[in-house]
Amino acid sequence: MAESEKPVPAPDVDSAPYWAAAAAGELRLPTCRSCQTILFPPRSVCPQCLGSEVDWTALSGRATVHSFGIMHDSFIRGFEPPYIVASVELEEQAGLRLTTNIVNCGVGDVYIGMAVSVIFDRRDDDIGVPLFEPRG
Repeated sequence: MAESEKPVPAPDVDSAPYWAAAAAGELRLPTCRSCQTILFPPRSVCPQCLGSEVDWTALSGRATVHSFGIMHDSFIRGFEPPYIVASVELEEQAGLRLTTNIVNCGVGDVYIGMAVSVIFDRRDDDIGVPLFEPRG
């Protein structure tokens, strides 16, 4: 596979399954076995109950835009302005938010509360990055 112009995340022991799942076209996050809290960023200890046993759970990929910004300068290689950086709240758990890019959407068309769905940007053979696009 050709190398991406965009940066490729550097997985660690906690986040490697997240990036690998995204490369396979799935949004997966660890869920605490004790209290069922979904953990983001991925980690091995639950911040709610301090449980240390997690299961990796497939999520729907449906979310709403919680906040966003329009980037008019290119600070990171591979990102051509203008582009949208957003915090999206996943439907599985109140307060579960990911920072991401909104794609396939004009910068004037994004709004808070917009329904979005996950898509994946394959950065190399083992790494994918979840992005979101308007739903419906």
